[in-house]
Amino acid sequence: MTVLLWIIAASVAGGVLSVLCAALFALNARQHWVGLLVSYAIGALLGAVFLEILPEAMDTGSSAAAVSGTVLAGILLFFTLEKLLLWRHCHHDDCEVHEHDTHGRSGTMIMVGDTFHNFVDGVIIAAAFLTDINLGIVTALAIIAHEIPQEVGDFLILLHSGYSKAKALFVNVLSSLAMLAGGVLAYFALQFVQGIVPTLLALAAASMIYVAVADLIPGLHRRAKLSDTLQQVVLIMLGVGSILLIGMLVPE
Repeated sequence: MTVLLWIIAASVAGGVLSVLCAALFALNARQHWVGLLVSYAIGALLGAVFLEILPEAMDTGSSAAAVSGTVLAGILLFFTLEKLLLWRHCHHDDCEVHEHDTHGRSGTMIMVGDTFHNFVDGVIIAAAFLTDINLGIVTALAIIAHEIPQEVGDFLILLHSGYSKAKALFVNVLSSLAMLAGGVLAYFALQFVQGIVPTLLALAAASMIYVAVADLIPGLHRRAKLSDTLQQVVLIMLGVGSILLIGMLVPE
């Protein structure tokens, strides 16, 4: 099998298989679990950003300052995008946006970030296969293992945002195909693509930070009881811990 076919097969498997594995859990979760597990999703998002994505971006980028600046610009970009989504529903200053619309924007933001992340994963897979077939296989398996907890969080956020289970599965599978696009593009233009990997990683991190901090965390404050707060903190820590554990168990 040629290197290109290896890249295509690994990219499809890395994207679609991780989505399907996550769906086995997330799409079968009972409705009353979704609100509770949003806290876990926040932890998984922030864990992926600060333990995986940003360190990788800084390792491959020109400087930590450049990556940080891109994250800052990305947060402003996603703030502006969210405002434009609001504008679609409201064309005057005193418009009140329904809660469902707020949740829907969370789903939109997370899929934008996930698509960036999947694209970069495809680039990484291609780079590994172009170096060595065995390295490519190991890298693809590592990406699948790293993706599963993040995809679980994505599914939960989409369900919380009002998506049906079928629509959540469809948009996640569609987003996962960005891994295939990244892999094929990297095969034909790896030198150019490698130069923008840090930027793509930083933008993916910015979107995830924005969703967690601006859209999801404020919703947790509606449950202000001490028991609810402790439950939320524990679930956020579990989300972070799942990313940390996978990172420790699976070699880079």
